[in-house]
Amino acid sequence: MKRKRQISVFDTTLRDGEQCPGASLGVPEKVQIARQLEKLGVDVIEAGFPAGSPADFAAVQRIAGDVRRTRVAGLARCLEDDIILAADALAPAGKRARLHVFLATSPIHRERKLGMSRRDVLRSVAAGVRMARRYFEDVQFSAEDATRTEPAFLAEVARAALGEGASTFNVPDTVGYTVPEEFARLLAGLREAVPELDRAALHVHCHNDLGLAAANTLAAIGAGATGFEATVNGIGERAGNCALEEVVMALHTRSDRYGAQTRIQTRELAATSRLVSHLTGMMVPRNKAIVGANAFAHEAGIHQDGVLKDRRTYEIMRPADIGVAEPEELVLGRHSGRAGFAAHLRGMGLRLEAAHVKSLYEAFIDLADRKTVVYDDDLVSLLRERLSDVPAVYTLAGLRVETGSGRAKARVRLEREGRTHAGAATGEGPVEAVLTAIGEATGVRGELLSFVLQAVTRGGDAIGEASVQVRFGGRTVSAKGSDLDIVRATAKAYLNALNRHLCAAEGGAGV
Repeated sequence: MKRKRQISVFDTTLRDGEQCPGASLGVPEKVQIARQLEKLGVDVIEAGFPAGSPADFAAVQRIAGDVRRTRVAGLARCLEDDIILAADALAPAGKRARLHVFLATSPIHRERKLGMSRRDVLRSVAAGVRMARRYFEDVQFSAEDATRTEPAFLAEVARAALGEGASTFNVPDTVGYTVPEEFARLLAGLREAVPELDRAALHVHCHNDLGLAAANTLAAIGAGATGFEATVNGIGERAGNCALEEVVMALHTRSDRYGAQTRIQTRELAATSRLVSHLTGMMVPRNKAIVGANAFAHEAGIHQDGVLKDRRTYEIMRPADIGVAEPEELVLGRHSGRAGFAAHLRGMGLRLEAAHVKSLYEAFIDLADRKTVVYDDDLVSLLRERLSDVPAVYTLAGLRVETGSGRAKARVRLEREGRTHAGAATGEGPVEAVLTAIGEATGVRGELLSFVLQAVTRGGDAIGEASVQVRFGGRTVSAKGSDLDIVRATAKAYLNALNRHLCAAEGGAGV
């Protein structure tokens, strides 16, 4: 049997993914995600851009020391100050540290952004990699906007970077411009023009502006790329990045086509997706490939009949492959014991500390007293409520809403550091009234940019989950809240956004 190619997975959720508007993460949250990424089995965790802000530096330094097996990368421009800061931040990782340096190479970036000639770019690339090699054994160079760069010049850039000791050359589709056939030709031509790539790693980094990030990544792997960069759930700037789980499962499911594999523990994909969604506040669409709530749902009668006879008729992968329990096994009730509850969490792919299991079990019993059946999505909602690493600056202690023929009225009672803060307001509807009342109680007023409400489980007693995006001054924050009462879920989501705003650290930059 022909041996499968090993494809390296470079996760940039904590760097490029965090640049998604509203997805700002604090240091403890980044560390929690990094631990899960190590459990997932990614080859490299890009922890941030150390020169971007003191908070980014702190996050990279904490992750570099906390992660034990996985390589940890930090981003830097081809500037000495950036490289020195990155060296300090990544020092705890020792030989597992990777410096990721980048410079734009396309005509529009050279001329309009950088004001540099081709010669200037080549000199900066060589100087940046040379400088990076003084501090790091493992150096990766990225040619920003590579897919809009002249192929012959991109080859020159690759030779310059590899000639100074870069061990990885990365080809980013920075603005999601390329298409699969074109990208495959670019990679094949680059490998032919630069024989040195046979002794180095060739990575790609695709954005999703045309919805082709995963397709372009797979085309590049088919053309000889040895690794790819991606984010969990595909989060990132604009339309996002390549979704890690999509490419991993495409390689896993279609090994006959690509003859390639990754080191990813696929049964950790669902748990990783949930964690990233929970901590960033970025909702996963129900129809999202691989990890969406409907990914293994079948409503059409013909489909249901086929699945009951043989799941392979309409499923090309099993829910268990990504760490999701089979639908028939998702029911829990108030008579479920603590041991069975803990076993069920493990079956969902959630491995929690004993104290967290105890706290979640208590919340589960309280919910089970109010619901006929508790489903897995109910547990995920409880997990979001109980295990957030964002400090609860304000907590919701009381809420009363009155609606009728006129304007809605709301009264809220919040707690902060043992003190009670009350607010009352009216609005055209209950949501406006509640959010205005929270503003009255806290003295902090945000602008609600988007508001989505959905049931996260089935039945008339389903938990409602509110997802909000709120602007506080110049900062946009996303958050979620859930409750059997949809107005209370909305209040929780808005409070979570407010707490994120009050505790948020500033973010970085990238390719």
